[in-house]
Amino acid sequence: MELIVYTLNSFAKTEDGGNPAGVVLQADGLSDEEMLSIAQQVGFSETAFVQESEKANYKVRFFTPNSEVDLCGHATIATFTLLKIKKIIEDGILCQETKAGILNIEVHNDKIYMNQNTPEYFNIIDKNEIADSLNITQNDFVSHLPVQIVSTGLKDIMIPIKSLDRLLAITPDLEKITALSKKYNVSGFHVFSLETKFDSTAHCRNFAPLYNINEESATGTSNGALACYLYNHGIVNKEQSSELIFEQGYSMQKPSEILVRLKIDKNKICEVKVGGTAIIKQELSLGKPIFPSVILEEKRPRQKP
Repeated sequence: MELIVYTLNSFAKTEDGGNPAGVVLQADGLSDEEMLSIAQQVGFSETAFVQESEKANYKVRFFTPNSEVDLCGHATIATFTLLKIKKIIEDGILCQETKAGILNIEVHNDKIYMNQNTPEYFNIIDKNEIADSLNITQNDFVSHLPVQIVSTGLKDIMIPIKSLDRLLAITPDLEKITALSKKYNVSGFHVFSLETKFDSTAHCRNFAPLYNINEESATGTSNGALACYLYNHGIVNKEQSSELIFEQGYSMQKPSEILVRLKIDKNKICEVKVGGTAIIKQELSLGKPIFPSVILEEKRPRQKP
């Protein structure tokens, strides 16, 4: 049996920007162990596996190199961009079954928007504990904003930093971040500044070493949660929330742009959508045997849709 893994860069601001994801379109015959093995050898932060669903248009499962996660924003953007390019789907509203629930997908031209869960707000965390893991001081935080766990599908710690220069200069202690991620049962740290390069809503960095992701260049779920955090703490208003723009990946030389739309009803967030574009980079052939040894061979040169 031969399978194809497509690699795409999601949320790419430039040709070399964005966050790479793998996508397998026909994954119904794969076991959990096989999907994990494929994700390990593809080597990206997430690989998406598309399966048939009795509850939605598609079931999509997401694997990091060391475990399955409930949801992945950039891999979702990659998946539905690929389905659109392959003319398997057309513009309109679809839905995907994930371990975070059944979520709507909006396909419109070259942009894909995915619905996330409405926000949940959790612990406010002592800034001293976070400062130690990021090798910063109390003076580096935005004083009037909390360090807080927020989720629109995956829990992350939102960490407000006073200036863009200080944000870009952070050298994290990955072992301490891993320990705190375990302690608070979160995916990782989403660190941001309201100072930006291109008049965006926020500039972000994301650290998730618990999942073998030391830093990620574009994180859909985390920016969805950040948009909700910013609305909840009065940083953005209802009018601004209809199209928020988040910068990420510049510290990695992978410029990325993530779009977030919030729908507000009676001052409460009732819908969260994260969107962006993706660029096909490669089509890879999976040789036999699929498991336990997966061989990746480049089948076609990188290409743009």
